Amino acid sequence: MERFLTALLGFGLAATAVAAPNYVESPPLREVVSADVGSVRSGTLRVPMITWGADVATIYANGNAARTRNGSIFAEQGLSLELKREDSFPAQVEAYLRGESPFLRGTMGMINLASEALAADPRTRPVVIYQLSWSEGGDALVVNDSIRQAADLRGKRIALQAYGPHVGYLSKVLADAGLSLNDVTIRWLPDLTATDSSPMAALQAGDVDAAFVVLPDALALTSGGNVGTGAEDSVAGARILLSTRTANRIIADVYAVRADYLEANRAIVERFVRGLLQAEEAVADLFGSKSGDYRQTLTTSAEMLLDSPQATTDIEGLYADANLVGFSGNVDFFANANFPRGLARLTDELQSSFQQAGLLSTRSSLDQAGWDYDTLRSGLARADEVEVPTFDADQVASVVARRQQQGTLEEGTLFSFEVFFKPNQNSFPSDLYQEAFERVIDLASTYGGAIITVEGHSDPMGYLRKKKAGESELILGRIKQSARNLSMSRAIAVRDSVMSFAQGQGINLDDSQFAVVGLGLTKPATGVCGDEPCAPKTETEWLSNMRVEFRIVQVEAESSVFQPL
Repeated sequence: MERFLTALLGFGLAATAVAAPNYVESPPLREVVSADVGSVRSGTLRVPMITWGADVATIYANGNAARTRNGSIFAEQGLSLELKREDSFPAQVEAYLRGESPFLRGTMGMINLASEALAADPRTRPVVIYQLSWSEGGDALVVNDSIRQAADLRGKRIALQAYGPHVGYLSKVLADAGLSLNDVTIRWLPDLTATDSSPMAALQAGDVDAAFVVLPDALALTSGGNVGTGAEDSVAGARILLSTRTANRIIADVYAVRADYLEANRAIVERFVRGLLQAEEAVADLFGSKSGDYRQTLTTSAEMLLDSPQATTDIEGLYADANLVGFSGNVDFFANANFPRGLARLTDELQSSFQQAGLLSTRSSLDQAGWDYDTLRSGLARADEVEVPTFDADQVASVVARRQQQGTLEEGTLFSFEVFFKPNQNSFPSDLYQEAFERVIDLASTYGGAIITVEGHSDPMGYLRKKKAGESELILGRIKQSARNLSMSRAIAVRDSVMSFAQGQGINLDDSQFAVVGLGLTKPATGVCGDEPCAPKTETEWLSNMRVEFRIVQVEAESSVFQPL
């Protein structure tokens, strides 16, 4: 993951610290694209790519060539394609409208930003046909030292590429913190990286409080992923608040196709999808063994994606940051109605946020092709692979215990919320806690690289009454221990209820992601007075102490804890 895109970033960075960024407006995409709708041109099909690791599979499927090579996966599917990198999404959309290519290549956020403009003509309505990957480390939110958790973004200035891959990233993080795009000031930039008009340059110029950047820029801004010192390209005090290694189910990379082309050429589009499925398996084997066509794949991909055949190390880094989802991932994304991060849910989530911010005026449904996945499974070797646990459960427990002893359990918190219980309550039925359980499932599914602590708390009133009555330290110590035990049992009961509720919905959560903590009387909602819990003054304060708190905690620095898939 921690590799620099030297070919991509090898120019212009020194200038970013002094040159004023060129900020732009970001009106709805329907106001930006102006191409007339044309028929898809005949002959060789043009297929767009973007500078991303998952696109290595597309290049490999084409025979490590811009034009389909004989004997390649796509050639064996009877396809004749021309691959063309296009990182300007508005330019991609205009080519799509004109019919120069029937395909769009982008993130779900990008496709949804264009949905309104493309749905204006039924011919160009986009149909999402394939998910290539999730970003799993390649994108990051870098913040200055005034921001410690996501809720602190309220009122802040954030640098973002207009119509780029991070618009949906920002909207989801804000939503999970109880905020919206209207709660921040966005400074739009025309470029993603490597220029004086990129989010990295805006943070270096001191014009913003936070910036969404690609990982190499994040590492440069933060002195290698630590805290920026101000030396070289770093910004003093800058740190990575959240990368897609933690938020690994936010940025989904997809292909979409024009509705008119799919209707007239469904077999061709299906063969394209089949070729991508085969290529993802082949490339996984290639990168695992580093034999056969490995060096050629790296060299060609470096030339086509980074304009430098020497940038092979950077291609390895890009590929490592892309979690290619393959067959099972596509089945989940398109055909599993219970999958928390599927096509329909992401579309609703993104369009709701974009409409609220004025980036869309109306919602437009995104269709899918409705492939027969039993047919597409034929010939694939990894169709039935099962994901392994993401975390080392023993290491998670060790880290949580250490932080608890040091009083730093809240360190790295991204989001937190509470559920409350009544006196003597020991069960947490889903009919009473469904909304909270659904939120846990969404956060666990979105931030698959974060630990979720389930922290139980106890009411201190019984202890305080005994202390006031002059009970011995021995008895008071036993009461404290009993409160810890009770808080732990309640936290376990809540965790188990969430797991059971998820299973009932057809959703499998990763047990290793959850850590249960019993805090007893140590952190009452009513506060601590000296060395003891403060006494509740009202019934409301009394009830506020009876709670279980969910905390989503980033642990990327704990390399022994997180085991990337």
